[in-house]
Amino acid sequence: MFISRRLIVAASAVALLAGCATPNPYDNQGQASSGTGLSKTATYGGLGALAGAVAGAAIDHNNRGKGALIGAAVAGLGAAGYGYYADKQEAALRASMANTGVEVQRQGDNITLVMPGNITFATSSANIAPSFYQPLNNLANSLKQFNNQNLIQIVGYTDSTGNYNYNMQLSQQRAQSVATYLTSQGVSGQYLSVKGMGPADPIASNATADGRAQNRRVQVTLAPIPGMQYQQPGQVQQYP
Repeated sequence: MFISRRLIVAASAVALLAGCATPNPYDNQGQASSGTGLSKTATYGGLGALAGAVAGAAIDHNNRGKGALIGAAVAGLGAAGYGYYADKQEAALRASMANTGVEVQRQGDNITLVMPGNITFATSSANIAPSFYQPLNNLANSLKQFNNQNLIQIVGYTDSTGNYNYNMQLSQQRAQSVATYLTSQGVSGQYLSVKGMGPADPIASNATADGRAQNRRVQVTLAPIPGMQYQQPGQVQQYP
């Protein structure tokens, strides 16, 4: 399929508008950038608009120019809408998790909180440690503040010591403990899932006590909800 240079230029203009033209209400929230001088919102909105342009041109064979521009506008605004939402949530989580030992990571649309073993659970235990309550309360408050508009995946891990089957069961129990506590604090369980991965995917060496503590972790990943279109900051539309 061939798309003329003129269409690409036009679609690129729409991409920039989708990513940058709407005033960002989170300018004072310490919004992270993509490393290119643009906010993540602008980056995601622009990429979404360009992808929409290609799709729109393919759909409207009789008027590829019109199809490209419509596709760019629709896809770009949708991506930028979620970008606004994720930018604000990321900034709020980074602020609330400061000095708690929890690491906040951002990868594309996903926000992941890495909660190491030195603050989460005692060895061979699925009971929440006292030091873990504050980060969990902060997370619960954030999820409620943003109206439970995330897909929430909670994954538990262990280090490599001990029996494999026991570790798999323990990691599942730890993930479930986190899920149970969050829902007890008012977080919706509708889009929440739990999984135990045992000693899989270590992030540090299991040869040292510090490395094992890092591997005995819980990771909570927040992602957009499938079937939900994030049209404007803080507003979503869900389709059946």
